[in-house]
Order: sequence, then C-alpha cells, then structure tokens
Amino acid sequence: MPKKIHVNLFEMNCVGHISHGLWVHPDNNRHRFNDIEFWTELAKLLEYGGFDAVFLADVIGAYDGFRGGPETALREAVQIPNNDPLLLIPAMAAVTRNLGFAATFSTTYEPPFAFARRMSTLDHLTKGRVAWNVVTSYLPNAARNFGLADEVEHDQRYAIADEYLDVLYKLWEGSWDDDAVIRDVANRVYTDPAKVRYINHVGKHYVVAGPHLSEPSRQRTPVIYQAGASDAGREFAAKHAEAVFVGGFTLDAVRANISDTKDRAERYGRQRDHIKFLAGAAVIVGKTDADVERKVEEFRRLRSVDGHLAHAGAGLDWTRYDPSERVGDIIERQDPGFQRLGRGFTPDQTVGEVLERIGGFNRGPFFVAGTPKVVADELEKWVDTGGIDGINLRQFLTPGTAEDFIELVVPELRKRGRYRESYDDGETLRERLFGAGQSRLPDVHPGARYRDPAALLV
Repeated sequence: MPKKIHVNLFEMNCVGHISHGLWVHPDNNRHRFNDIEFWTELAKLLEYGGFDAVFLADVIGAYDGFRGGPETALREAVQIPNNDPLLLIPAMAAVTRNLGFAATFSTTYEPPFAFARRMSTLDHLTKGRVAWNVVTSYLPNAARNFGLADEVEHDQRYAIADEYLDVLYKLWEGSWDDDAVIRDVANRVYTDPAKVRYINHVGKHYVVAGPHLSEPSRQRTPVIYQAGASDAGREFAAKHAEAVFVGGFTLDAVRANISDTKDRAERYGRQRDHIKFLAGAAVIVGKTDADVERKVEEFRRLRSVDGHLAHAGAGLDWTRYDPSERVGDIIERQDPGFQRLGRGFTPDQTVGEVLERIGGFNRGPFFVAGTPKVVADELEKWVDTGGIDGINLRQFLTPGTAEDFIELVVPELRKRGRYRESYDDGETLRERLFGAGQSRLPDVHPGARYRDPAALLV
C-alpha cells in the first residue's frame, strides 16, 4: 500500500503569517482574522478537504530587530497584530467532527500548571483532537514582555522546557487514575479520592503540588509537536516529540535529519516509527500551466522584501546596498548584522540576487508550482525520497490556497492511494497519526512512566 500523506494547513491568528505582502491581494481575506466566522468557515473547508489538522503558529513578541524597531513589522503586518491561537480551537471544533488542531505555546515565560488545565480542557471539548506545538520562544522582545532584560540562553531554554514537560506529564498522566471518576449517585461520590494524587514536583525551575484540576481526557497528553533544528532542539524532539516540523536545504539533508532524530529517539527507548515528520511546503497549483504562471507572477510581484527581512530579525538591511555589490565584499567589511543574515548566501552572489531570493517561494526542496499531476508527483517524491510523512501547507491566499489544494490536488492524490477517502469518525488526533486504539502516549514514551504512582515519588 502506498504511504498516505498527512496534510495540515499552516496558519496563524494574524494578518501576515509567512507570505509577507500578500495580504494586499484582492482575493485574500486575512483582514478578517478577528472575526470568528473567518475561523469557522476555514475549519469547515479543511474538514471537507480531509486535512489532518490546522497547525496554528504563534509568537509572543514583536519583530523589532530590523532597522532598530518594530515599525517595518507593523507597517507590513509581519505577525502583528496577532491574537491567541488557543482561543480559536473551541469555535472551530464546534463546527467540525474530525479536524485536528495543533496550537503553539511557549514553555519559557508562563508556568506549567495553568497551561496543563487549558490543554486538558481543549482535549475534552474536541474529544481528543488537539496537539501542542512546543516552542521555547526566540524573540528578544518576547523576553522583555515578560520582565527579562534579554532572551534566556538557547540551550537553557530547552533545559527549562524539559522540566516543563516533566511537570505536565505528571499532571496529565499521573495525577488521576483512569477510573478515578465514578459518578456514584447513590453514594454521592463523583470522584474516588483514593485515585487522585498530588504530584509534589520540586525541580530546578518549578515547584508544583497538584493535583491536576481536570479529569482525564481522551488523549490525556495532547499530541506533542516540535520544530527545533539545533542540536538541543533535536535532542528535545527525540525525547518528547510525536510529530516534528523538519527542514533542510536538500532532500538528502532532510532524510539525514530524520534519521538522526530517530537514532536519538531510540536512545530514549522509543521506537523509530513513534515520530512523524512534516515539512513546511509551498504549493501553487492551477488547472493549466498558464493559470500556474499567472499565480506565481502575482505572488512574486506582491511579496514584501521588507516584510521578509523584518521576519528574519536581520540586523543587516540588504536594501541599503547597491544591487550589484557582492555579498563577500559586504561580509569582509563585517558590516553590523552580517553574521545573522550572511549565512546561506555565497560570497559571489550579488545583493540583487539576495533580494530576489528573500521572500522567494523556491527556497529549499519543498516548493512546487504546477498542474495537479505535477504537484502530486512532487509530493510523492518528497515522501518517498525525502522520508517525510506529510506537509504543513503554507498559505499564499486565504482561503484560496486551501481551496486550490482541495479542489485540484486532493483528488489526484486520492487516485494514487496517497490521501484518505474519509475520516475514521471519532478517532483522536493521535490515532489519526499512529493508528486505531493509540489515543494515549505509547508505554515507551518518557511521559508514560508517570502512570505508575510510584514514579511521582522519585
């Protein structure tokens, strides 16, 4: 049987998520992001199209590292204004039965106890359709928003995140027994007190007594997503993640990244197939080649180079150089900021070539523009050669990108046996990824050890 392709829509509760400048396109509805109908309409569309989930990104700071302040980000709507992603989920869940929801939340600045209840609530309300994209936050402005002078050091953020997860596993997996809620009307006992316990976590970063305030939900622990590409990030993913947002400049590099993460996971006692790998993908599809060319030209013309530079947090403003100047000459002068944005460009490239590439659609291996057969061929290659399990579909237009994919690509993938014909009604998101009967963390996952009450005492 051919490998089925998992597809999430890559979203954010904002105007300008990742395709900067395209909010001005006449067919884009991004300005409606404050309206609940924007999200309920999108949820119904994605469920109609058989998507696994909507993957909600988030940041908790402004991109103010470009040109000395947030002005460019504000002018170009670069992830500001933005709203809380978690609050969208109940509305979207209310109008769907099967669509999953993966929401981003940072472990660095808010304590774990309240978040544990928030996610358990969402897992109850969605009947087990939620995932958590674990991030540690990377914007200096985010640190200042929570009372710090600057960012917490990179690897230290992952050390904090590791303990954060430990607390959450204790609350989600260990604080309540499966049969703690008995609803015994005759004896007036709703919960058996003997089957609920404190966690009494005392660690380097957190002290949490418990018990967890929510009774066990269908998944208990939401599906754990993660996207770190650094060594610390990969180690964290190997220990915790069930779905990894993977990247690389070539398919060979992607395959090597996947293999490395699986090798690390085995060292934690996990199985190699207990992690799915998803790539951020840009797909432009049309009914004819002329239709595709028109869309590509429109998107290229409307993209904002300034917006992409602001998103990169670049100290180096490429737009102030002559387009004919060589990158190598700029780096040799060690102009401020070159270290952050000089990487990824060769010395012989010109500034003009750099500016053309920034915000381009064809960076890395996960871009395709073509008719449905061309797109499906490329998707199959990514899965079969690159080793990924699916994609997070980048949006150029809302709802146009998803509509095009559903109308043109999904039928072609279904013909090839690569895309589900229908949902298994009532499945949890974890079952969708790993199979029926697998709503809970696998027994070999590090978080599962707290199902044994004795583990809480260690």
